[in-house]
Amino acid sequence: MTDPVYRTILLFDIEQYGSRDDVEQAFLRRVLYDVVDTTLLDAGVDETARLRADRGDSVMELIDTAVPVPALIKTLLTETPALLHNKNRLLATSARMRLRIVLSSGYVAVDELDGWVGSDLNHAVRLLNSDPLRDALKQRESDCVLCVSEGIYQGVVRHGPLGVRPEEFHRVTVGTKEGPTVAWVHGESGTSTPNPPEAPADAEGPDAPASRRSDVQIHGDQYGQAGGTLHGGQHFDFTGRAREERR
Repeated sequence: MTDPVYRTILLFDIEQYGSRDDVEQAFLRRVLYDVVDTTLLDAGVDETARLRADRGDSVMELIDTAVPVPALIKTLLTETPALLHNKNRLLATSARMRLRIVLSSGYVAVDELDGWVGSDLNHAVRLLNSDPLRDALKQRESDCVLCVSEGIYQGVVRHGPLGVRPEEFHRVTVGTKEGPTVAWVHGESGTSTPNPPEAPADAEGPDAPASRRSDVQIHGDQYGQAGGTLHGGQHFDFTGRAREERR
C-alpha cells in the first residue's frame, strides 16, 4: 500500500438512479460525466490534478490540494446548478437528473489492488449517503444540493470567501457506528431560513426565535464503499459496496 496523501475529496451521486432502466442509466452517466468535467474545468482543476473513480450512479474525485478550495466551492454553488438546469430543462420530468454533492478532505492511500483506502474517504461517502442530504434534495425544487464536511466549513466556508456565504449553510449531525459526525448542508433546513434573526437579549418564552444554526440529528449508520474505474489510464477498484437505493 502506498503512503496516504492529503487530497480534497469531491463526490457526486445521482438521485433515484436505481429506479431507471438501462437506457436511462446510460444516458444519466453521460450527463453526469459532462457536468463533473465542466464543473472542474470551470473551477480551474487541470486533468493532471485529479483522479476519478466511477461507481455507476456516482463519481468520486480526488483533487490536488494545490487547487484552491474556495474557487471549487463557489463553482459548485453557481456553475454546477446552472449546468444541470440547462440540461434538465430540455428533458421530461422522468428523465431529469438531480445530484447530491459532498466536498470533504483527508488522507487517502492506494492499496495493492489499486483501491482507495482511508477513514476520511469513508466519512465522505457516509455523508453522501446520509438521510439529511437525501432529505434536503427531496424537499427542494433545485437540481442539486451541496454538503461540506466540518473541516471544509470551519477551514473555508465560515470565513466567507468571495462568492460563498456561510449563513446559507445549516449544520447537520449524522449518527454512525463510530459516533455522531457533523457536516454542513447548503440551503434552508426544512421550512426555516438558514440564518434567522437572533432574539433580543430580554426575549423569553416559547415564541423567542431559535438559535442561529439549525441542527438536524439523524441516527443510524449510513456506510458506503466504492467500486469503479478510470481516469488518466488508472484503475480504482472499490469493493464491498452494497447500498440499496433508498429513494
